Amino acid sequence: MYEITHNADEGIFITVIDGVTAYVEYVIEDGALCITHTIVPDEIGGRGIASALVSESYAYADAVGLKRKASCTYAAAWLKRKGYNA
Repeated sequence: MYEITHNADEGIFITVIDGVTAYVEYVIEDGALCITHTIVPDEIGGRGIASALVSESYAYADAVGLKRKASCTYAAAWLKRKGYNA
């Protein structure tokens, strides 16, 4: 749905919508991808962008054999909604 770019060196997934950047930052720790921040500016909010970024981040984690973890409140709530432990 959205074009999301992954920069593994910086630990970030990024998308640009209507010229505005939204992103998820993460760290790899203890065999898990831990999302630390989910940032979607108000001017592009309410479009499912945060969910798409978090979903893409955890799809990457699954693909490389990492567990899903979150210190970000949005990502933790996303995991809970999907039936995972944060």
